[in-house]
Amino acid sequence: MTTHEIADRLVEYCRKGDYESAQKELYARDVKSIEPYATENFEKETVGLDNILEKGRKFEAMVEKVHDIKVSEPLVTDNVIAFKNTMDLTMKGQGRMKMGEVCVYQVKDGKIVSEEFFV
Repeated sequence: MTTHEIADRLVEYCRKGDYESAQKELYARDVKSIEPYATENFEKETVGLDNILEKGRKFEAMVEKVHDIKVSEPLVTDNVIAFKNTMDLTMKGQGRMKMGEVCVYQVKDGKIVSEEFFV
């Protein structure tokens, strides 16, 4: 797949909130995920597809209800994808909140090899 094709598939999955399917289809086995900062629930950096899948499941378990997800059209270069992701969620024990981030992905050999989130 080209970077543009990967970007289109990734945005399609993200708009549905189906992050796990996106990861299973589009990510390399040794992918790296970088959060803006470490929290009590998540490390700053996670390496490996299985670990990233587990991180996603842990996040989903913290969500009580998804009210809305908005994903901008992607910006794409030869090997980089970027878009804005905004989520309106009710988190268990924390109430309703809006979370916005810029998501940047690097592609190599037809797979996403890194993702980084900026808030």
